[in-house]
Amino acid sequence: MAIRVLLVDDQPLLRTGFRMILEAEQDLVVVGEAGDGLQALDQVRALQPDVVLMDIRMPRMDGVEATRQITGPDRKGPAKVLVLTTFDLDEYVVEALRAGASGFLLKDAPAHELVQAIRVVAGGEAMLAPSITRRLLDKYAGHLPSGEEPLPDNLGTLTEREVEVLKLVARGLSNAEIAADLFVSETTVKTHVGHVLTKLGLRDRVQAAVYAYESGLVRPGAQ
Repeated sequence: MAIRVLLVDDQPLLRTGFRMILEAEQDLVVVGEAGDGLQALDQVRALQPDVVLMDIRMPRMDGVEATRQITGPDRKGPAKVLVLTTFDLDEYVVEALRAGASGFLLKDAPAHELVQAIRVVAGGEAMLAPSITRRLLDKYAGHLPSGEEPLPDNLGTLTEREVEVLKLVARGLSNAEIAADLFVSETTVKTHVGHVLTKLGLRDRVQAAVYAYESGLVRPGAQ
């Protein structure tokens, strides 16, 4: 089955460019377009896309609020949101991730990265490119814990290995990369990630990464 994609951007020229790229792929189909968040909500309900390629800054309703409604507890379909941001990293991206986005992508990313990101998100994974994540978190370093504050109590529910996995997730590593780093199987990594999400009450890897930084477990610039 082809991955159904909804394009949401207030610039028609950009939507046309994205459509041309995606429709050249046999496993992707663009089912609709929207020019703002309100239109996006209507299109999601009507078209039931698998992935919404979501701009942040739009008239009437921005991408953060649209993401919150698409992925929230009252969601009506399977849609996952992949946020588009500009090269200098939109200040609303962190809010979009908190709202439920499955990741983010630069608007000037190469075509193959856009295609791969949609496939990754449609498959239930998070799109957390390490270089982009690092720049994003460095940008917000002044608003994040310094590392001197006490860690949240619920981190104590994690095993030592689960804490290791959480740190690597926060760095943007995939399951395969984490498995190679820890010398374990991908199945084992998936199990650890699942335990981390359950114990911390998190929805997905994106929320786990944000949590790791906001809690002070991982600091911007740290290896």
